Amino acid sequence: MMELEEAKEAIEALLFVAGEPVTLEQLMRTLEVERELVEGALRSLVQEYEGRGLRIQRERDEAQMVTAPECADYVERFLGLQFSGKLSTAALETLAIVAYRQPITRAQVEEIRGVNCEGVLRNLVARGLVEELGRLDRAGRPIIYGTTFEFLQYFGLSDLTELPQVEEVADS
Repeated sequence: MMELEEAKEAIEALLFVAGEPVTLEQLMRTLEVERELVEGALRSLVQEYEGRGLRIQRERDEAQMVTAPECADYVERFLGLQFSGKLSTAALETLAIVAYRQPITRAQVEEIRGVNCEGVLRNLVARGLVEELGRLDRAGRPIIYGTTFEFLQYFGLSDLTELPQVEEVADS
């Protein structure tokens, strides 16, 4: 039976070589272990990577090894990357609504913003900041949206719990 330290070592290696987020199911199947061991190993790795150049990022049932947001300028300079443009006010407003209210439909976003958001949502999906999570089981089967790993990376967040509370934003 696999112990926690062995699971951490294996998960760290798998996340390192994976080019995209890995599901907990994939980790469980690959390691042939129960969910509790994978969860415990990931929690431990998240803590161990705090304050370092790499992080273990979690969202829903996925995990990924990423560079620390505070190192982004160095990484971009090293790789010769140029930022591809800033987000518009409309995009930021829509993204904030999706981030705080997800899962959410386009109609719900439009109700809050008071304007058509189809183009803005399409652009946010194209930029990889928002993704389609599925469809509601009601008339019209509207698409429901949520944020992505790229959203967390873009804003330097480890997970959605690091979003400022609405009261904090209102007081600023």
